[in-house]
Amino acid sequence: MKIIKIPYSEGTDVNKGCEKAPDEIIKQLNECWSNENFQDNKYDVLSSNINDLKEGDVFIGGDHTISYHIFKKFFRDKNNPGIIVFDAHPDLFQHFDMPMQTDWLYFLIKEKIVKPENVILIGIRNPDVKEVSFLKDYKIKYFTARQLFNNIEDHCDAIMELAQKFSDVYVSIDIDVLDPAFAPGTGYIEPGGLSTRELIYLLQRIKLLKNIRKYDLVEVNPNKDINLMTCKVAARTIKELI
Repeated sequence: MKIIKIPYSEGTDVNKGCEKAPDEIIKQLNECWSNENFQDNKYDVLSSNINDLKEGDVFIGGDHTISYHIFKKFFRDKNNPGIIVFDAHPDLFQHFDMPMQTDWLYFLIKEKIVKPENVILIGIRNPDVKEVSFLKDYKIKYFTARQLFNNIEDHCDAIMELAQKFSDVYVSIDIDVLDPAFAPGTGYIEPGGLSTRELIYLLQRIKLLKNIRKYDLVEVNPNKDINLMTCKVAARTIKELI
């Protein structure tokens, strides 16, 4: 397993400091003695940047802009690629003429790098009304935090059934998918999110899909963290992926 650190924060104004996350998360990952199957799988760690991305299995940001660049580089030539995004927000509200933290997914869709029907959003709970219109117009599949809370097992079944139809799958995890009680160290604090237990449950099941190629984890900000809680949660999440 190869982990790639991408200390990038040029795509955000509200989460400066997230460029420090890769190093801090790796420190905490080294303190995770095993995953929940009591395995201590080995990994190599390399540093990279969005203009010269290195091949890897798990990418640690940095802000969410990195997902646009990773998907574009490694998935645009695949037969029928799809993306699963864990996030409080759809990231479909265009602010600038280039991909940023809040609209990177908008650009992937508008540039036809990924088909809208091959996008699955998990955990959204505070979309802008314009984003809601975009979701409806492009028929993007999504599972809100409320839906997951009401019936997480059946919704996970549905997510996996949808994703197994893609030739290749990229999984992107914005830490703000979690309720800030579990992950306070991030740019956008959105109450009502998933618990750490719920996120790990979903990932432990989704990772069983045979077509998953890469993961990323983004938007952790050590400057805004409390007792390294968010960095530790990020490390534990990654431990379940490797």
